[in-house]
Amino acid sequence: MTKKISIAIDGPASAGKSTVAKLLAKKLDYVYVDTGAMYRVITYATLKNNIDPADEPAIVALLNTIEIGFQSNGDAPQTVLMNGEDVTDVIREDLVTNNVSQVSAHEQVRKNLVARQQEIGRNGGVVMDGRDIGTAVMPDAELKIFLVASVEERAERRYKENIAKGMTVDFETLKQEIADRDHKDMTRDVSPLVQAEDAKLIDTTGMSIQNVVDTIESFLVI
Repeated sequence: MTKKISIAIDGPASAGKSTVAKLLAKKLDYVYVDTGAMYRVITYATLKNNIDPADEPAIVALLNTIEIGFQSNGDAPQTVLMNGEDVTDVIREDLVTNNVSQVSAHEQVRKNLVARQQEIGRNGGVVMDGRDIGTAVMPDAELKIFLVASVEERAERRYKENIAKGMTVDFETLKQEIADRDHKDMTRDVSPLVQAEDAKLIDTTGMSIQNVVDTIESFLVI
């Protein structure tokens, strides 16, 4: 492929979006944008400043003081920056995870971050993952993917990630948290999680990451 296109990858929590998007972007030499991390940064900043996640005006005021950046580190994981501070790990902690749906549901918060995301994706050559990329952020993306997986498998993936990080979390609790997050994301008033009409659905249950990447690549052959 000569022309650099825009690729939107959506789906529920722990469906493999970020891992797949990173690998695909690297293979295509595209820019990878983790929009979920952007909402996590705002959620982390909200909690750090003792702001109630339900207080939309206060969060919107806070937004104007937050600069979000991504730093590529070769083969190492991408670093997420908040006003120059490395927040890559802290934004993945349970406190942020359990509040990010509420913060990201606010209309003005989404408008602010969607505008930032659209600016990044304006010229193509980007792989962007999230929950409303194909429907709200890049509705004109040349390729849209919607990844899903069973709650059981997604909880198992999250459980293994936590164990690898030295975090101990009850498996059944993780399952419930993921199911609860699905419900919040799919029923929010602003840009709910939904498959775009022209998105290609991939059920990643039982699939390896490489199989998912290969499947998406097969859609790029023109």
